[in-house]
Amino acid sequence: MDLHKPVDMTNRTLEDLTSEEKWRLEHQKLHEQHKGHEKMHAEMVIVLIITLIIAQFCLIEWKKRHYRSYSLVTLLGMWLVPILLCLRSHWWRFIFIWLLFSCITGLIVRKAIQKPIERTTPRLVYKWFLLLYKLSYILGLIGYFIMMATFFGLNLVFNAQPNKWMDCGLLFVFYGLYYGVLGRDVSEICTDKMAAHIGYYSPQGISTRSLDPSVCAVCGNKLLISENEEGVIENTYKLSCEHVFHEFCIRGWCIVGKKQTCPYCKEKVDLKKMFSNPWEKPHVLFGQLLDWIRWLVAWQPMVLFLVQGINWILGLE
Repeated sequence: MDLHKPVDMTNRTLEDLTSEEKWRLEHQKLHEQHKGHEKMHAEMVIVLIITLIIAQFCLIEWKKRHYRSYSLVTLLGMWLVPILLCLRSHWWRFIFIWLLFSCITGLIVRKAIQKPIERTTPRLVYKWFLLLYKLSYILGLIGYFIMMATFFGLNLVFNAQPNKWMDCGLLFVFYGLYYGVLGRDVSEICTDKMAAHIGYYSPQGISTRSLDPSVCAVCGNKLLISENEEGVIENTYKLSCEHVFHEFCIRGWCIVGKKQTCPYCKEKVDLKKMFSNPWEKPHVLFGQLLDWIRWLVAWQPMVLFLVQGINWILGLE
């Protein structure tokens, strides 16, 4: 399609134009509107580059000097900026999923910051963020395979347009990355709060009551299977101190609660060798990818909004 080919509007209305001609007409109007503004455009590019450099420098220094406040503001930006843009554009699918995610996660966070926390809270927090991690991982993989299939032309087998498949793949990747990173950051807040507030028994650390061997030492509910059996949903674990737990209860205690002791008798136990945190990847490239996503979602729209404000003040349209 030649966008520079003029559209003949003689005895024709906008409704008479084809979709291609409408694109060309819009391009012509945009070209005429900005004709002769080359100097202004160059100044706007300079403002954009300088603002990006200064903003990046300020964000790096802020992250080095005040990491907690930087992380909190970044999390708020990731949470609020997309929904504001979607409300403006009336993207109802994202709005519905965002509201559902926010309501459930808000209830989970509320339970995590309660003091004292309930016995079932570590289990609940761990299961929710583990579910988010798995869902985001699956969505990301689906989106990636759809995009790869489009590159190899598999969409032609189904007589589908490549742009539709690519849009679908990008949509899956975006949802997977966005909610994966957002859930990861919110889980960090929950872990910090729970690590500070956690403590089911007496401050002295040793419980005065005897524990039934058929009862989980964290939540107090009955164990349905023994530690030697393979469970359908979750297993039963026994620590070196001989106390037994539901799998999600002890994982919530040691991973989400950041505790390396038995939650019942407070005996020191090397829990890191038993369990691995599914959403905690130490690889440097993975951490850089997460930082790039946070910048793209939370800070880039703010920087572009700042650039528009500077252009307006300088009279650059």
